[in-house]
Amino acid sequence: MQQKKDIFDRIMDLPVFRTFEKPYKKHKEVLLYLFFGVLTTAVSFLTAGLSKAVLESAGVGADGVSLASTCFSWVCAVTFAYVTNRIWVFSSEARGAKAILNEAAGFYGGRLFTLLVETVMMWVGYSRLDFNYWITKIVANVVVLILNYVISKLFVFRKEK
Repeated sequence: MQQKKDIFDRIMDLPVFRTFEKPYKKHKEVLLYLFFGVLTTAVSFLTAGLSKAVLESAGVGADGVSLASTCFSWVCAVTFAYVTNRIWVFSSEARGAKAILNEAAGFYGGRLFTLLVETVMMWVGYSRLDFNYWITKIVANVVVLILNYVISKLFVFRKEK
């Protein structure tokens, strides 16, 4: 039985994209993971900026703005990532409230773990070893990107055999 085509498969069917169809089909999961990762980053920055502006206009101090906007943007970005990963990247088969809640809990738990990994890497690399902030941030984000994919693939959205 042939799997139903999603919006990305239909886009790749357009004549202008047919050249890329073979590599797309071969690497679809990773390509969509990276595509939605870029969009997740945009969601994070957008929600951080909006919440920062709202909090500052309400007279909240810098410490409160920093903590609240970071937490709010993390929740928004991880929620966006969960929905897009569930639907398009990993095509989750979880059905029913209990299964979806378990899946979401695993996803958020994995993301909390990688948030901790990134925080430790930034603290050690930048604060303790005095490495360049942006080089440390890039290295930490590459590690987090890989860990998030592995956690999602092997633990959160694993296919039942």
